[in-house]
Amino acid sequence: MRVLKEICRQPAALFGLAIVLVVVIAAIGAPWLAPYDPDEQMFDGLTLEGAPVPPGGQFLLGSDTLGRDLLSRMLFGARTSLIIGLVANGIAVTIGLFVGITAGYMRGVVGTLLMRSTDLMMAFPALLLAIVLAAILKPSLWIVAMVIALVNWVQVARIVYTETRALVARDFILAERSLGAGHARILFLHILPHLVPTAIVWGTLGIATTVLLEATLSFLGIGVQPPDPSWGNIIFESQNYFTFAPWLVFFPGIVILLTALAFNLVGDALRDILDPTQRGRG
Repeated sequence: MRVLKEICRQPAALFGLAIVLVVVIAAIGAPWLAPYDPDEQMFDGLTLEGAPVPPGGQFLLGSDTLGRDLLSRMLFGARTSLIIGLVANGIAVTIGLFVGITAGYMRGVVGTLLMRSTDLMMAFPALLLAIVLAAILKPSLWIVAMVIALVNWVQVARIVYTETRALVARDFILAERSLGAGHARILFLHILPHLVPTAIVWGTLGIATTVLLEATLSFLGIGVQPPDPSWGNIIFESQNYFTFAPWLVFFPGIVILLTALAFNLVGDALRDILDPTQRGRG
């Protein structure tokens, strides 16, 4: 409740939270909110010349190049983005926490090997690595989520490693060791609880990155594959019609922008609330 009250006091964070709630409602309620089946190619979804129908009337946001309702596809696309965001970031944060805590606590050869492996992963451009992995594997919603998780865990691991090393040197950890506490007790009762705020913040901020990366992969044709709707492949399918049907690119593009902005605003607010020492740092 304290976190929610603090967010409500910040206009930017409150704006971001409102957009996040709209996206969540759209994703969960897509089967009931969508006026049509997202894959239904309707006879009156194209003009007599075979062009997409502009926004208004029967189709609130217009139709796409196959006569499908754009609003319905975007609502189901929100579900795709939310699933990928939650799954990919959940896996990335879990891997990052495991690697960072293990390397920071054990140090020595194990810690060095884990962190040098992390540095090696960080040396590869994330987008390029994601493109290579997505191209090698058969693109699908779950494969895209796994690919994004595999390129996003390194930042979490690096942050957690630094914080774990600082915690291990604290007096209360040294006191626990002097009292004969085991490694499991120290890790789960004294170190991990201090890292929960970091995991929450990076998990929230990571969803913004995930939305953009999924849209990029889908736009390049190696992300979520049609007919499954995603905001990225809606733009990919419509890019050749941009000059005379700009709504096909504008609406999904603005939704991607607002969603990424919203999660960034909420993540920044959570960082300031859960860790006041980071307040004001970009």
